[in-house]
Amino acid sequence: MVARIPADVEMPDKIFANLNARQVAILAVTGVLAAWVYLITDGRLPVPVLAAIVLPVIACGCALALGKRDGLGLDRVAVHAFAYLRRNRKLVTAEEGVPEPPAWCRVRGRLPGALRLPVRAIREDGVLELAEGGTAAVVQAGTVAFGLRTQDEQAALVGVFAGWLNSLDTPVQILMQARPVDLSSLADLIEGTAGRLADPALEQAARQHAQFLTELGDTRDLLTRDVLIVVRHDGSEQASSWKRGPRRTARRDSSSAIVTRRAEEAVRSLLTLGVHASVLGADDVRDLLVRSLSPRRAEPVGIARPDEPITRGEGTR
Repeated sequence: MVARIPADVEMPDKIFANLNARQVAILAVTGVLAAWVYLITDGRLPVPVLAAIVLPVIACGCALALGKRDGLGLDRVAVHAFAYLRRNRKLVTAEEGVPEPPAWCRVRGRLPGALRLPVRAIREDGVLELAEGGTAAVVQAGTVAFGLRTQDEQAALVGVFAGWLNSLDTPVQILMQARPVDLSSLADLIEGTAGRLADPALEQAARQHAQFLTELGDTRDLLTRDVLIVVRHDGSEQASSWKRGPRRTARRDSSSAIVTRRAEEAVRSLLTLGVHASVLGADDVRDLLVRSLSPRRAEPVGIARPDEPITRGEGTR
């Protein structure tokens, strides 16, 4: 027996003329609105004027119901755009929310909103404590030259990967992240060590290679790709359970142990595919979050850990 499963298992059901319920509702509302405009005019407007009023309404309704943008319906795109325009652009870190100003204070414009980050804290073992409850661990994986394998090897790789996917009992996110690469440090390293080479020909070749790396970084936007696997453990606790207390601390430790074990199982499963993988530690996770939140900005230097004192070096102001 063969059962065909569509590629998009979340595709809404078609209820009429190959249209889903959302599209039928939008077209019905558009038709009712066009009929209402026609009835209230009651022949008092010329046909060209009536057509100029009704046709744009029908066109907008059909576009919202049938149009798509990057696989997403235009009605949902419009809803997301409206929510984005209403969202506060100035955000500040305030866990309790931004208080209202006193009555005697006149505020021009809108008050800044509260910044709600999805990650509450990073544990010493690299596990993320999520603001909505639960924990997550990040696994960094390599890649495999799938196209260079034989047909039997490709089938074996697909089978092992499918077996790992079928063994999952919780949601897992596979993320492909591209980030810019700075070759200036590598070029400076080669330039600094070129003078200590014994052979003048090697020194000249090293300096030429350093110059090539510098020109390549100045004339091209270089990117590197990271393959990340995010393993989560939701549990039964909510965001309010992250408050202090011995019982809640035990829950966090238990959730951290569970998500760490699942991340290690993912690493072992990927090793059977010939893919090198490792669970990211606290420092690597911090760097990953910094790059994700500000991909085009320079990374902060010298971030102190919670238990480390903050000192001022010489020459700083």
